[in-house]
Amino acid sequence: MPQDKPSLWTTVRRIGALAAPYFNSEQKWRARGLLLAIVLLNLGAVYMLVQINEWYRVFYDALQEKNQPVFWQQIVKFCWLALIYIVIAVYKFYLTQILQLRWRVWMTDHYLSRWLAHKAFYRMELARFTDASEGVADNPDQRIQEDLNLFTTYSVTLSMGLLNALVTLLSFVGILWTLSGSLSVPLPQALGGGSLEIVGYMVWAAVLYCAVGSAIAHWIGKPQVQLNFQQQMLEANFRHHMVRVREYSEAIALDGGERVERQQLDLRFADVMGNYFNLIRNQKQLTWFSSFFAQAAIIFPLIVAAPRFFSGAIQLGQLMQINSAFGRVQDSLSWLVDNYMTLAVWKATTDRLTGFEHAVVAHSRPNPALAREAGDAGIAAQSLHIGLPDGRTLVDQGALQVRPGDTVLVHGPSGSGKSSLFRTLAGIWPHARGQVQMPAQTMFIPQRPYFPDGKLRDALAYPDSAKNYSDEQLRQALSDALLPQLADQLDREDAWGHKLSGGEQQRLSIARVLLKKPAWVLADEATSALDEDAEATLYERLVAQVRQAGGAIVSIAHRSTLQAHHRQRWRLQPTGDDRPQAARFRIEAHELNTAPGGATP
Repeated sequence: MPQDKPSLWTTVRRIGALAAPYFNSEQKWRARGLLLAIVLLNLGAVYMLVQINEWYRVFYDALQEKNQPVFWQQIVKFCWLALIYIVIAVYKFYLTQILQLRWRVWMTDHYLSRWLAHKAFYRMELARFTDASEGVADNPDQRIQEDLNLFTTYSVTLSMGLLNALVTLLSFVGILWTLSGSLSVPLPQALGGGSLEIVGYMVWAAVLYCAVGSAIAHWIGKPQVQLNFQQQMLEANFRHHMVRVREYSEAIALDGGERVERQQLDLRFADVMGNYFNLIRNQKQLTWFSSFFAQAAIIFPLIVAAPRFFSGAIQLGQLMQINSAFGRVQDSLSWLVDNYMTLAVWKATTDRLTGFEHAVVAHSRPNPALAREAGDAGIAAQSLHIGLPDGRTLVDQGALQVRPGDTVLVHGPSGSGKSSLFRTLAGIWPHARGQVQMPAQTMFIPQRPYFPDGKLRDALAYPDSAKNYSDEQLRQALSDALLPQLADQLDREDAWGHKLSGGEQQRLSIARVLLKKPAWVLADEATSALDEDAEATLYERLVAQVRQAGGAIVSIAHRSTLQAHHRQRWRLQPTGDDRPQAARFRIEAHELNTAPGGATP
């Protein structure tokens, strides 16, 4: 939710900042050419309306005078005018849609690239649990998928609508001024009597009518900006929780948590509907006024111009031309009234995208306090400080070293920073500082491995392309990871993250390592769902592989059975120091009582 209430100029600058990159991109000439064509078509449409307005005078004068030849001439002329206007309208619509489409495609590619680059998507998700000043953007999926679509659509339609309104106003205000003549208004004796001549009085009547209408519309519709911003966020939260229910469907079903999840969904949906009803109520009030305003505008110019018509100062053709010109001027001046609800959605969308832009920028920067470099000599860390998002210090360590041939077991109580240590070594933990050296050929096995939906071969090779490996290599990796039953399903498409059991997912994650054969492996609870025999078999193969490649393996585990496969242990011990800035844990390294081959002597 936005914390400030930006001024109109601030909003305009935000819109410009979001729009400018596309029109200055590698597609700038195509984008600017489309925009110029749309502008010219809008100008052409206004010119045709001016011609049609002049046609009104001649046509209705011919009717009043019962001039049949002129009548039929004007019918033919109107057909040509209407045909040209239709062609302009069709191509204006078509090119506008093309510009919106290409702009959305470019912005989607632009923001997807930046969101996924430099681990920004990960850091932005972490920031949701920290202070809002660090740059929090809720539901980035909605902002990229929905907000970009709304922004590009409304930016083109509203800006071209405003341009059309301004050009129409400039084109017809002169016509209306000329046709209006002057109105003599008697003055009371208290003001000296006589009369006041108002030149171009129809123009002043249109300005006064629309100024009052716009002010009232703004007063009624002002809450819609906040309500639309809130509505988009609440809709996204409701959709996000449904996705989570689908993602964790098995755990929820085993726990019998359907009632709780239904309550949570009902609460979120109630928030959606509550805000939506408030939005509808405000829109109803605005619709009451805008409908009355639009209907009154039909007869208002006739009432104002009627005295001159009945006095014989103007003919029927001029009256109809005045009515048409007044309608065009009134439409132009009423642009705010007619588009207020759309403007509210556009502004809310702009605010959300601006927040997303700031968050992407804030979390795309590398952590300057953590110096990370590649090196084939091993894994090394100096002056390592690992913190928590709330600012507390978790681990403060002077030096760590993993040399080729080492097998290190990281052990410690839950919450002691084992996984945060791995994230720091990987360079993705933003709350760390120090110096880290990591070999290039390193693979991490996370606690919760990710498998994309699709073919099994793609899930196995991820994030590499499956084309880089032969079918024989893929099948061998599955067999080595104790998944021979999947060896003949390489081309089967499925949601593997849900299809496979926890143990099968861990084995498939290990199969990736056996397939790619990295020299250095860091495994975070990689076999916690496996039985001891399967765990022993897979670790023997992992250790053999990294040693053959001249590397090492570092494992996080709680189970004591993994000690047999590691020579060293890093144990995270509580420091007992309760001072706010003091480290809660320290790493103690020592040798395990294991034989060189990995087995207990």
